[in-house]
Amino acid sequence: MPRIAYTPADLDEPADLVDAIRLRRGGQLLNLDRMLLHSPAFARGWNGFLGAVRTELDLDPLLRELAICSVALLNHAQYEFAHHAPEFLAVGGSAMQLAALADIPAAVDDSALFSPAQRVTLAIAYEMTRRVKVNEAYFAAARAAMPPQQVVELVGVIATYNMVSRFLVALGVDIEPVLQPGPADAVGPVLEDLRQPPTAGSA
Repeated sequence: MPRIAYTPADLDEPADLVDAIRLRRGGQLLNLDRMLLHSPAFARGWNGFLGAVRTELDLDPLLRELAICSVALLNHAQYEFAHHAPEFLAVGGSAMQLAALADIPAAVDDSALFSPAQRVTLAIAYEMTRRVKVNEAYFAAARAAMPPQQVVELVGVIATYNMVSRFLVALGVDIEPVLQPGPADAVGPVLEDLRQPPTAGSA
């Protein structure tokens, strides 16, 4: 339940901003956009920045979406996971990998299910989200797995989607009905776990 009412779905002002957001979204405003548009200045900066993060990086899209899904689960951000788990599957991730994200520290050690680059992505996502400071050994592994630009982009993606998840959770942004997965969907069981209250001390 949103803590502030969404702006109207048919909002048309400021026209340049609303049109740009609709263009990036494929025609319709998401609930996240309708919350952001309470502050046009904030929404404008968000749309430009997140658009670049989603479409202009050299980072492997699979690693990007793996990092985003991990942050969503760690922060109990149902909305973020519902939007990005399908993206993860679309760029080559598997339903088994999604299910394994229920225990990210265990997934970091799972060399059968995740590649070295995927495992270091999970490790850095976990440390940045839960501990902020990242173990140097993980950065060494990241540098061995990808060039410096992509290491920087990976850290940037994780930082960005920590911001996104905290915005979503704090304001209670709802998942759009069209994205509600069924129990047989690969996303459904993990999303159902997210609906349970976070345990004490969780991020």
